[in-house]
Amino acid sequence: MVATPIKTEKRLTIQTTGIAADTTTIRSLDWDRDRFDIEFGLQNGTTYNSYLIRGEKIALVDTSHEKFRQLYLDTLTGLIDPKTIDYLIISHTEPDHSGLVRDILQIAPQITVIGSKVAIQFLENFVHHPFERRLVKSGEQLDLGKGHILDFVSAPNLHWPDTILTYDQGTQTLFTCDVFGMHYCSEAFFDENLSKIEPDYRFYYDCLMGPNARSVLAAMKRMDELGEVRLVANGHGPLLQYNVTELLARYRKWSQSQAKSDKTVAIFYTADYGFSDRLSQSIARGVTKTGVAVEMVDLGSADAQEVQELVNRSAGIILGMPPLTGDNAKEIATNLGTILAAVNPKQTIGLFESYGGNDEPIDPLLTKFLEAGLKEVFKSIKVKNTPTENIYQLCEESGTDFGQVLVQTSKIKQLKSIDNELEKAIGRISGGLYIITAQKGEMKSAMLASWVMQASFDPPGFTVAVAKDRAIESLLQVGDRFVLNILEEGKYQPLMKHFLKRFPPGADRFAGVNTQLASNGSPILTEALAYLECEVLSRMECSDHWIVYSKVNQGRVSNPEALTAVHHRKVGNYY
Repeated sequence: MVATPIKTEKRLTIQTTGIAADTTTIRSLDWDRDRFDIEFGLQNGTTYNSYLIRGEKIALVDTSHEKFRQLYLDTLTGLIDPKTIDYLIISHTEPDHSGLVRDILQIAPQITVIGSKVAIQFLENFVHHPFERRLVKSGEQLDLGKGHILDFVSAPNLHWPDTILTYDQGTQTLFTCDVFGMHYCSEAFFDENLSKIEPDYRFYYDCLMGPNARSVLAAMKRMDELGEVRLVANGHGPLLQYNVTELLARYRKWSQSQAKSDKTVAIFYTADYGFSDRLSQSIARGVTKTGVAVEMVDLGSADAQEVQELVNRSAGIILGMPPLTGDNAKEIATNLGTILAAVNPKQTIGLFESYGGNDEPIDPLLTKFLEAGLKEVFKSIKVKNTPTENIYQLCEESGTDFGQVLVQTSKIKQLKSIDNELEKAIGRISGGLYIITAQKGEMKSAMLASWVMQASFDPPGFTVAVAKDRAIESLLQVGDRFVLNILEEGKYQPLMKHFLKRFPPGADRFAGVNTQLASNGSPILTEALAYLECEVLSRMECSDHWIVYSKVNQGRVSNPEALTAVHHRKVGNYY
């Protein structure tokens, strides 16, 4: 199998290769994309993967991002006459995968579009002219001939409400779009180098799939009925061939851990309106960092009975303002009424606008929830312009605050349950006092740390334990850069007091603090005894913390005679 790259000056390239019998991938490589949806940043670009299956009938699985329009269409027509394509399978309608559907249908209007009911509804608003269609759901099949019998699996909320997976019995290939993908751009078609891709695979899961852990498990249960999966043909990153069993097992393990929470937050959004899906996903990620489960529901496509049942079993409700008018206005109005009728005074509430241009007013709706006795956790997020990195950070921190409120009581019970002598003994483990500072684009954060330990000489490196629900955790992914500020004995109190404060979501943690800029772009605290400029090399998960291993690139001491501040605790089951 030989790749045939086609390059452009803008670092957009196309690859094609055979991946299984009668099956070809068209991969659109976006080398320089540094942001995608809610993630704080991409270290390694991304890809948009599309597939051709040639039985007696021919199917195209997904298209590409509109920025690849000419490259993709030239490549597709070089492989096949589009007028011979019988089916276009839409795994889901997010624009990075369906951005060229209109173009394909203009070239080849004979194509029958296959997708979920919700996907076809979305496409009608996107294509704006009649097209042949077939609605599919779990258990339905399409026989292309030559052994290519396609089984469809409904996978709503992964990560859009219209997602379907497609399994080819003939090649045991599972076409998954966003599921089991990663934002990782390289010329490698497959996952032969697991160590290189696993940080991006996990980060992608945490951002996009973790907030829908229960939906992941439901989809994987349906997948189990299909048969052996030898190849995962995903929508982003390298295809999974060499580590299929391992990487699918990780999804199951991570999702089972997330879904076992005894508290659930219901997040209602409108998938195809404004930035509702991205903002809600960012909030959801913040909630899940606290160990609280999330269930996300699209107001425009959900059944009212489903909405009522979810509200009844949820500890908290987060609601994105839907449009006042539109094709789904009646369904949305019904679901809003259902939510208001089902809530109870023991629940918490949070609201956000999606910048769709015609949002339901936020304040009158909030008043109705407050009159019903619900407690507002975070100040309503009102997005008046295209969301910036700071807005996404605000959303994630608001979600984290929301989750922390729900688990506060159970955490206090856990603290009280530990053996008194044991907690005293653990508390005798001492550490230094440090402040970690990080900035990435518009976003910056900081935290007081004492669980820091040198871990290597060559390269010089250390580990730091970061609680999963810390705001700065999102800025400490593999490849990220930060500064470790070392505090001075006898002079640490003002900085310690400042960074021990509980900051509201989106607050500037450096207000009133003297800083200067490190060469890696992060703040250096002027009053620190010393600082180290660091780069994250790896992360290890440890129940409620991440152990972050970083190499030190450079550093400086302001007072060689001074000593590092030391932190002594009385007990060992909280900071």
